[in-house]
Amino acid sequence: MKIPNKKYVYAALAVLAVLIVLILAIPSGKSSGRKAASIKGINAVLTNEMSDSEKLVKMEKDVKIFMQRWQIRGLELCIMRNDSLLYAKGFGYADQMTEEPMRPGTIMRVASVSKLLTAAGIMKLVEDGKLRLSDKVFGPHGILNDSLYTNHISDKGYFDITVEQLLRHEAGLTIRRGDPMFRTRDWMNIYHLKEVPDQEMLTSIAVRKRLGYTPGKSHEYSNFGYLLLSMIIERKTGESYEKWMQKNILEPAGCEDCHLAHNSYEEKMPGESRYHMQDNDPPVPKYDNSADSVARCYGGNDIRVLKGAGAWVCSGPELARFVASIDGKPGVKDILSKKSIHEMTSFSEDHKFGLGWNSVNPKKGWLRTGSLSGTSAYVMIFPDGECWILLSNTHAWKGPRFSKITNNFILQCRQRYSSKLPAQDLFTSIR
Repeated sequence: MKIPNKKYVYAALAVLAVLIVLILAIPSGKSSGRKAASIKGINAVLTNEMSDSEKLVKMEKDVKIFMQRWQIRGLELCIMRNDSLLYAKGFGYADQMTEEPMRPGTIMRVASVSKLLTAAGIMKLVEDGKLRLSDKVFGPHGILNDSLYTNHISDKGYFDITVEQLLRHEAGLTIRRGDPMFRTRDWMNIYHLKEVPDQEMLTSIAVRKRLGYTPGKSHEYSNFGYLLLSMIIERKTGESYEKWMQKNILEPAGCEDCHLAHNSYEEKMPGESRYHMQDNDPPVPKYDNSADSVARCYGGNDIRVLKGAGAWVCSGPELARFVASIDGKPGVKDILSKKSIHEMTSFSEDHKFGLGWNSVNPKKGWLRTGSLSGTSAYVMIFPDGECWILLSNTHAWKGPRFSKITNNFILQCRQRYSSKLPAQDLFTSIR
């Protein structure tokens, strides 16, 4: 038998080695999608296996039944007690198309839970002496005193709006003619805009509408009010809202992987979930008028312009960590003073909303929910110090009413399984 020339053997081996490297470099359909350099903090260390427990098998079965009932592709459930993270687990898919599993460190849009983060940012500025809750927002002596806004205000009630009224949804702002944060296409058509309105243009348009009631005399939930609070943070700090919040609120709280969302799937952050609509949800025109057919969760609205009203993405454990940093309990160091925390959570018959919280009922607990196309978020701190957080990456066909359904499910699980939770603190992995 003729022995092949060594140089041909070496050449063949070299080609084979290159092919192996190329094959290994091809991403698997089940890859997490995270780059090693981007994995930060608690999201880098938590795994589903850390929360495995035979005592919670029935609870996890209930979670899967809940997901099946509401056609949810992926879900995160986190449970904390007195600042100790007892349980954090992902269920289903972070991306059903690639079959990427949901993990505790998967980040998702948290919709209006973003308002709680923004409220903490405002209270931090109050503590630092850069802002007062009684400060006026508009007008010659207001924070946002630009002529771009002032010259378009016909209802002088705008000049009476205070920072606290924005926080409590008591500023007179109304959605009776549509939520200004979700009318991008309307504004472009009505005002013949060639570009998507940024926050300044959107504000100058929105303030042309008369207020729905005298500021401080009633209440109506307002996303636009929390965009204004985001702009106030920028005005008072001289920095972008996102960067200042990351540096002064989120990172000090131990939340290192929180970002403002982008509108398209292609722009999603490393490790961010794909968002899913229900199978029968029809395509919609794109928010910038550039396309007639997009999935509602990827271009139906301009998510990014929501900023502090609803644009943050983070994981369930990060939300737990953030909540532990503004709850006044000793387990995790708070990022706000006792006075600020007291103001955010004090119950009053005179106010429907807390500062950032949906409600702060001493008998029921502190509640913060959020809902957007493709996602829902729920945070509840019960009076006994137990906190339950649920995030999902699927638009439920009940829409905003899904928050009440989630609340009922959490109450049921808490009654059945609270006593079976493991005695551990997953936060110790990042201390």
